[in-house]
Amino acid sequence: MENQQLKKAGLKVTLPRVKILQILESSEDRHLSAEDVYKLLLEAGDDVGLATVYRVLTQFESAGLVTRHNFEGGHSVFEIDDGEHHDHMVNVDDGTVIEFFSEEIEELQHKIAKKHGVEIVDHSLVLYVKNKK
Repeated sequence: MENQQLKKAGLKVTLPRVKILQILESSEDRHLSAEDVYKLLLEAGDDVGLATVYRVLTQFESAGLVTRHNFEGGHSVFEIDDGEHHDHMVNVDDGTVIEFFSEEIEELQHKIAKKHGVEIVDHSLVLYVKNKK
């Protein structure tokens, strides 16, 4: 499966690329930093350097396999680009990222754009949240 995805994206099938794609696809956490991927590779006994992880993730981003997010106050995280639109909430207490989709928010954004005589071509909505006390 990974081989086909890499070929379709125009990337040569290499062991590091296959291993990194497997990590991204199988992780319970959909938003992983390069360091997270590197640690998971080490735990699995795979000998892939951190520089290789960064390079491969950048290649995956260019090929449209992953999306990079640069949330405030932190480092970049990557997620598999499945073509489905969603927004994010970032918990400032523990750094967890929560995906959500709201039809109401999407409709409201389009109404606001229309009111201003423009149309939305793309957007990114990130809400920064904290645990209730």
